Amino acid sequence: MAEKIKLYDTSKCTGCRACQLACKQWNALPAGQTYNTGTYQNPPDLQSNTWMLIRFQEMSNGNGDVKWLFRKDACMHCTDAACIKVCPSGALFRTKYGSVALDRDKCIGCKECISACPFDVPRYDPVTDKIAKCDLCFSRIDRGMEPACVKACPTGALSFGDKDEMIARAHARVKELGGDANVYGDQFVGGTHMLYVLTEKPDVYDELPERPRVPLTVIAWKDWFKPLTLLAAGGVLAGSFIHYLTHGPKDTSGDDQAGGEGGE
Repeated sequence: MAEKIKLYDTSKCTGCRACQLACKQWNALPAGQTYNTGTYQNPPDLQSNTWMLIRFQEMSNGNGDVKWLFRKDACMHCTDAACIKVCPSGALFRTKYGSVALDRDKCIGCKECISACPFDVPRYDPVTDKIAKCDLCFSRIDRGMEPACVKACPTGALSFGDKDEMIARAHARVKELGGDANVYGDQFVGGTHMLYVLTEKPDVYDELPERPRVPLTVIAWKDWFKPLTLLAAGGVLAGSFIHYLTHGPKDTSGDDQAGGEGGE
């Protein structure tokens, strides 16, 4: 199957949050009590019952004028996914479309994926003792449909398609916009399956890492030390097997005899 990418063009987003509502509806996510914190952004962050969020941000141009920046925040579905690397139960896995899905039945609530994710996406639900996050609407795309958020977008800010096509479209749009516009996502963590067309440089956006990467501790354990420990364990087993073949099982008859003579 061809890898799929969801493309989000910030220049076309009006902050209507139709995508945010569609995500809740499709995934049957309950609403929660929210409070006015002085911003139109609501809720204030991703939650176990909010898998995607439109972030609102005011930006001044230095001349007294203010403009809004909107950004869709959700799982980026990394190719080199740190969450998959650290998950001990296999609850997090890569789908045939390249996205990162979650089998909640296998989740043990260890929270390893939370500390490993360079985008701070997975959220823990203390009620169910499980992790929750966007799965790129795997149940929809596996039936030939678009993700719910893409289907609901009224301005064309969200689109979905084959990987190569979406990457080409993103770079073409950046060239069309000019200025500080840039493509974000295809150059980090092996490439993401949610791409941004940003109108500003990445460091301008709140809660968006400029250079996301898999934590070194994850790389060291999963890619270096763990294979060495498995190799060492395999060496012990191989050595024991070779010893058994060359020397046979341990002869304990002499020990029994010696014990019997000592008793007499």
